Formats: sequence, structure tokens, C-alpha cells
Amino acid sequence: MSGAAQVFSPIDIALGLTDGLYSQGLAQQMVWLSGLLPYAQCSAVLERIGQYPIRNSSVWQYVQKYGEALVLEGQHEAQQVSPERLVLASSSADHQHIKGVSMDGGMVNIRGEGWKEIKVGAIYDVSLRLERDARTGEYAEFAHAQDLSYTAVLGDVQQFSPALWALAVEQQVPTARQSSVTADGAEWIWNLSADLFPDSSQIVDWFHATDHLSEAAHALFPDQPKRAETWFHQCQDDLFLGNIPAITDPLDAAGLSDHSHYFHTHQRRMQYQEFREQGLPIGSGSVESTVKQFKARLAGPGMRWKRPNAQRMLLIRAAVLDNSFDTRWKAVA
Repeated sequence: MSGAAQVFSPIDIALGLTDGLYSQGLAQQMVWLSGLLPYAQCSAVLERIGQYPIRNSSVWQYVQKYGEALVLEGQHEAQQVSPERLVLASSSADHQHIKGVSMDGGMVNIRGEGWKEIKVGAIYDVSLRLERDARTGEYAEFAHAQDLSYTAVLGDVQQFSPALWALAVEQQVPTARQSSVTADGAEWIWNLSADLFPDSSQIVDWFHATDHLSEAAHALFPDQPKRAETWFHQCQDDLFLGNIPAITDPLDAAGLSDHSHYFHTHQRRMQYQEFREQGLPIGSGSVESTVKQFKARLAGPGMRWKRPNAQRMLLIRAAVLDNSFDTRWKAVA
């Protein structure tokens, strides 16, 4: 109705949607909750649990406001610790904690663009746990990721690189005596790893490698499934021991270069027994699980995002997942 006065609810007034005054604490909870749930569900939780009847649009407004602040703060941090500006102390001062890095990608639906890739990075401490080895049946120490921190970017490698490097500096990867990058066989990952972490061991994820080995076995014996299974199990031992020619030679002899190429390319990244003896993780399941967690918030049924909104939510989601939200909120609020 033209000329009618705008009616604001008491909660709108408290949040400052009318005059710029707002409750920092309530805004913080809204934005944090948005990293877990879609906006409509955030409103429902706030009303039912907190007795705050907040509209979806109000939640959305605060997510955009503080999400953009997180984006700008992240860009500022990345500029401050860029490789060109960062000066590291002598290597004699490096710490003893083993650090791990993993990277992967996933798809989200962007309005007007279709499905686009998000790049996700995880950085973590490596710890050893005594477990039964499925291959030998004996107990051995296995490396695991703990205290994970995340970053995620909707964009190409050039946009992802500074965000990953800033997180790596924050988590003290460049000053670790020992570190590793564990990921699948994507070329962009290893190019970026060589640029940012030249001193880190590069490890192709064991489970991706065995998947490729299984495909190679069935290509080598397409009409003999039992022989393919036998060859796969035999070569799985060779793969673990780093005896890659035992895999590539029969594939090359059979003209299956499409399958052998993967193992030729990553031979140095497939020294699994050696990596395990060094206490390094040979699986990248931690970051693959993380990608699924990002997609759970950004790639649900019917979800489509404007590009800036998706990037804001990626940073909020990352901060919620790795429990750094409160610290990052203080920097922007």
C-alpha cells in the first residue's frame, strides 16, 4: 500500500534492520547457524529454541554482511603472508610437529553459470595410532589427521592458492620439519603443491591408486574376472611396496598405456611403505569427507547461489566446521 508506514518486528529493531543498531551476540549466532543449516531452517531453530522470531530475509542479510567481512579479512590476511612478503626464520628453528595438507574439489550450482567447482584445502596435524593392519593382520602405527583447519574457494587455482597458503602459514606448515601433501591424481593439485610446498612429501591417496589398479586389472583381463581379481591382489602388494614397474610393464606390453600412464606419472608419489614408515598419511579421506560436508550446505536439493554469496558461505562453513568461527568473528565484528 503506497505511503503506508513500514512495520518492523521487535526483533528487527533489536537487530538493527531499521536504524543500524544491532545485537552482536544474536547476529553472531545467526551467522554461525547459517553455516550449518539453510536460512529457513535457521529461522525455525532460532524461533523454536531461542524464542527469536527472525525472518529468513533477516538471517540472509546478516550472512551477507558478515560473510563479506570474512572474505575481505581473508584477502587481507593472504596479502600479509604472501610468499613474496613472508620471511621465515632459519630452518634450525623449525618445529617437530608433522603437518599434513590435502586438497580436493566439488561442484556447486551457480546462478547463470551452472555447476562450478569449489576447491577445498585441509591442513592438519599428523598423529600416530596403533591399529591392526588389514593387509598383514598385525598391529602397526598408522598416521591420522587431527585438528583439521579448512579453506574453500569458488574459483580457479590462482584464486585458491593465496587462501591455502594463508591457512598453511597460520597452521605453521612452512616451519614444520616434516610435512606431506596427500591427494588424488589431479594435475592442478600437484602443480600447486610444487609451488607452495616444495619441501613436502607428495603422496597419491592410496584408495584412489587402488581404484585405478582395479580398473587396470579389468582392462588387462576384460573377459576373465577371476584372473583380473588375482592380478589386482598380487599387484596391490607391489603397489604398497612401491614396485611400480610390476604394474606398468604388463600394461605397457598389452598396449594399455591409458592405464599405465597414471602409475608412470605418480611413481614417486606411490612409495607407500616408505611413507608409512616415515609416519605420513597415505590416505586423503579427511579432505574428501570435508568436500562432502561443504556440499551438504551448498549443494542441497534445489540450491543455486549467486557467486559472491556462495563464496561468503564457503568461508562461514569452513569456520564452523573447524571451530575457528568465534576467533574469525572477533576479527570482523
